[in-house]
Amino acid sequence: MQGLTKLAPGVGNVGLSEREEREPAPDEALLEVRAAGICGTDLHIEAGEYPSVPPVTMGHEVCGVVVTGSGLEGARVVSETYFSTCRSCEHCRDGRPNLCLQRRSIGTHVDGAFAPRLVVPLAGLHRVPDWLSDEGAALTEPLACVCNALFTTPAIAPGDSVLVIGPGPIGLLAAQAARAAGGDVTLVGTERDRARLAVGRKLGLETAVTPGSGRLNGPFDVVVECSGSGAGISTGLLSARRGARFVQIGLRGAEVTVPFDEICFRELVVTSANASTPASWRRALALIASNAVELEPLVTEVVPLAEWERAFSAARNAEAVKLVLDPR
Repeated sequence: MQGLTKLAPGVGNVGLSEREEREPAPDEALLEVRAAGICGTDLHIEAGEYPSVPPVTMGHEVCGVVVTGSGLEGARVVSETYFSTCRSCEHCRDGRPNLCLQRRSIGTHVDGAFAPRLVVPLAGLHRVPDWLSDEGAALTEPLACVCNALFTTPAIAPGDSVLVIGPGPIGLLAAQAARAAGGDVTLVGTERDRARLAVGRKLGLETAVTPGSGRLNGPFDVVVECSGSGAGISTGLLSARRGARFVQIGLRGAEVTVPFDEICFRELVVTSANASTPASWRRALALIASNAVELEPLVTEVVPLAEWERAFSAARNAEAVKLVLDPR
């Protein structure tokens, strides 16, 4: 079968290639991929800024139907991203497999979801509601990452003024999750983000356009930085009140220069998160089931696998919110 593959290390080296299929082991499931979201991590992999083990099929935000899998045949599911971990280190024992030094994930270490079929562990599967579309369900994984960042170390209390920087898919999910936690949320972006901010307003969020780096009107009890840009991080540090909480979610893929001293001057509590955990998946699925977070409005377009280059370009240039590949 054809899959969108990181063919070799370095910048670029991504293209469609023939990928070998294999039968699932007894503790694995074979999925027919219905939808696979393009993540910022995929763009970083293409740019050679995020580690992967080529040749490997990319893609980890997946919704599919179980073809073979211990009685789950026909179930529509989403999958956690970890293909394997050591299961014995302190992080695995603490329910934090995302920090395991031996973790291997779909889309980076083993073949992922940018292909018609995918083999994943049975233990990482979750059924999705019938009312949720395939493309919407594919956003469960990034929502689980947001839940890990905001709730594993609790960052938001009811009544907090919350600044979310960066109105991409992660920012729009984080803003909704923060609102569900009782926060008074403001979502901000730059001039090129106007279309994405419009999606935020349709979701009932307060939005604003910022000129770039610099202090915003506040100050804010919580800053959630989702852009990964130096300007965004600087704006967040300068806009936080003294004693505030600063949550870094966005990835830059390179070094940035920021006013780091503001962490000390303002006595900020800085937290972050790397991917997801089983607990954050449970939290994400609960938010979806209660309609506290909407996923489908974030999907700009579903794109055939053959048009991946156009989709990657649109995602990179903020011409869309979330683009989803359909390998069928």
